Amino acid sequence: MIQENKYKMRRNVVTSSSFAEADDHVTYWEDKTPMERLQAACFIINNLYNVTAATKIRKDIMTVRKHL
Repeated sequence: MIQENKYKMRRNVVTSSSFAEADDHVTYWEDKTPMERLQAACFIINNLYNVTAATKIRKDIMTVRKHL
């Protein structure tokens, strides 16, 4: 499992790639198991929102949005 404090996400990095490089990226993730993909997605989301697995979810906050 990924350690929480081992990695820090750099949010100011932007790259461009060719179609061949993007295809290689897709192939890389297709070779991973669903559990590995899920762990990677959770890692990214936790870093973006600055939360950990021990962070409690506030259930008193609820947003309602009306679709027009």
